[in-house]
Amino acid sequence: MQNITAHAFRLKPGQDLKTEIQKLVSEKQIKAGWISTCVGSLTNYKIRFANQPGGSSDSGHFEIVSLTGTVSINGSHLHISISDGTGKTIGGHLMEGCTIYTTAEMVILSSNEFIFKREKDGSTPWEELKIEPSKNKE
Repeated sequence: MQNITAHAFRLKPGQDLKTEIQKLVSEKQIKAGWISTCVGSLTNYKIRFANQPGGSSDSGHFEIVSLTGTVSINGSHLHISISDGTGKTIGGHLMEGCTIYTTAEMVILSSNEFIFKREKDGSTPWEELKIEPSKNKE
């Protein structure tokens, strides 16, 4: 894989994790990206657990122990794992409403060789990742 770009940034207290990721993706016009790393903490979370129709939320102090997924101006799919003060860890689909406590230090990698899209393909009821070759490899 050629032409990989790293986008390193830090989110500050009070910012919304998902909103700020999508803002960066939009500003940088990322068509095919993925989360390389994220470490930080939250005061609030909103996560949709597996096979549940809506999100679950709570307040407190939580460590971000994992954030993974694909990002694109055409749609993103992100999963997060967080732990509480006792080390209990939960995870699921990242939703808006995850508020940064002290920091979120992130690196998103992107490639201009692909275009990530989200489309229904009939295999599930959801819009799934569709990977296309880029016509404009820069």
